[in-house]
Amino acid sequence: MAGGQSTAPRNKENCTYAVTIETTCTKGAETSNHISLRFGDTNSNDIVVRHLNSKHIRRVDPLEPEVLDDVPRKPFQACVVDFFQVKGACVESPICYLYLKLSGADDWRPGFAQVHVLEGSRSHLSSNYFYFRRYLPRHVWHGLDVCDDKEVTPFGIKHKRKVFWKKQVKKLPVP
Repeated sequence: MAGGQSTAPRNKENCTYAVTIETTCTKGAETSNHISLRFGDTNSNDIVVRHLNSKHIRRVDPLEPEVLDDVPRKPFQACVVDFFQVKGACVESPICYLYLKLSGADDWRPGFAQVHVLEGSRSHLSSNYFYFRRYLPRHVWHGLDVCDDKEVTPFGIKHKRKVFWKKQVKKLPVP
């Protein structure tokens, strides 16, 4: 599968996604390391993209919104918004989690990330913005999950169990 792999074998239809990632303007925010991306929905559609750097299609300076790709440039430079195009299993509900993983020795400080579903009939399933604004830890998935009742871990979706118990109240003796 070009661009990513899906851990949901039941859905064989592929969709194209446009990924937008901003690198902050903080000194030392840029990276030349490999970045991986993981996103999905509450229906166990988990799209993993390793080496997102190779899926780069353009970059834009947010202060002067013109495309700066006359010359090939590295993604994830300070003060720049990068655009990527990836393919993966189609989501069935709105994208509600997004994780990034930094592999390498230098630091990287992303500002925000967003995933757009490019198929017209599914465009309403695109994500909201996921804000980071901190340096990412290395070699671990780090991100945000706004899914309703499921927890997304670096190993996939974990269904939460609700546990209810009675709280015992001790009565104090009256003197």
